[in-house]
Amino acid sequence: MNCLVRKLVLMSQPRIVRREVLRGMVGCAAGIMVAEVADAPAAAADGGAFPPNSGLLTGTPKPLPYAELPGFLSKEQLSPHHTAHYGGALRTLAADEKQLDELLQGGKPLTGAAHSYLQRDKVNRANSVVLHELYFENMAAQAPPPQEDVRAAIARRFGTFERWIEDFQATAIAAQGWGILARDAVNGKLYNVASDLHEVGVLWFGQPLLVCDVYEHAYYVDYQNRKNDYVRRFVEHIHWNEVNRRYQASL
Repeated sequence: MNCLVRKLVLMSQPRIVRREVLRGMVGCAAGIMVAEVADAPAAAADGGAFPPNSGLLTGTPKPLPYAELPGFLSKEQLSPHHTAHYGGALRTLAADEKQLDELLQGGKPLTGAAHSYLQRDKVNRANSVVLHELYFENMAAQAPPPQEDVRAAIARRFGTFERWIEDFQATAIAAQGWGILARDAVNGKLYNVASDLHEVGVLWFGQPLLVCDVYEHAYYVDYQNRKNDYVRRFVEHIHWNEVNRRYQASL
């Protein structure tokens, strides 16, 4: 079932059914779906699975929750990452959608190279926006301890909590774009996912619980080519309260 058909089916269902299905959607141009589904703003506002007040809804980048993360990421690292990469993805998405609207309203066949590029790029940019928002908000200067429910769920799936940390770090280091802990809405299992691009390596119906940006732009100012050091310190600065909130929203 393609994205458009799935959207039409969802819109014909009761509101509670639509929202439960949408909670698990990362694929199918997740960001585009959030922006287009009629009651997505309500879902975001009530603390659901999607980032509250996402730039995909407001058209404005969300501010960084902090200026720096001492001992982990400096202002010089975080500021351009937030402005150029996250903010840039949102600006480019808006431009893509504007051009697509113009193409759709015109009379030319929608088979040209420009249309093909825009259809692919909008998914890349929308997913970049969502993943960056999740990433920035699941880090903290002082990491709270993981709450028992999410810690227990991780331990059940990976053997021990410590074994999950080892697997997550290895997954993030192996990935070229994103290391993600996600809960699959179909079978309820947790997975560590290695994604090489914003739209490549997606776990369909996977709800991201924890997101680590492993593109070089996320760490190069502070760590140069020491990706392993960056990932190791990342797990020491996880905002477990936010991860637990996402876990509860995914159930």
